[in-house]
Amino acid sequence: MSSTAQAPARPAPTKKTSVYKGDPGMWAWVAHRISGVAIFFFLLVHVLDTALVTVSPETYNAVIDTYKIWPVGLMEIGLVALVLFHALNGLRIVAIDFWSKGARYQRQMLWAVCAIWVVVFAAAAARLLFLLFQHI
Repeated sequence: MSSTAQAPARPAPTKKTSVYKGDPGMWAWVAHRISGVAIFFFLLVHVLDTALVTVSPETYNAVIDTYKIWPVGLMEIGLVALVLFHALNGLRIVAIDFWSKGARYQRQMLWAVCAIWVVVFAAAAARLLFLLFQHI
């Protein structure tokens, strides 16, 4: 039994690029994940050092005293930057998910998030740096 039907033609191969250049939305996605993981680890350390108060108040006080050095103050400023970006970008993600035109305006919303982040973080960082240098 022979068949005269031919097999379907294969589509022409497409040109593949080896490097994805990335859209700002992709970098916002990456930054959102990184900030979320960093905030998680901060919260983990915070819960653990706070739990020390039930084990040994003296050890808790010793740990808290180590947090009063200037490098930790700079890390607190970094934490504020992460939390602020994560929160603002999270609102952008909610808008993209629940607003019917969200995907269309996601790039404009990203730039708005960046602008708001710069303004609010600049004010917060100025205040935190003032407090940090006041205690040195």
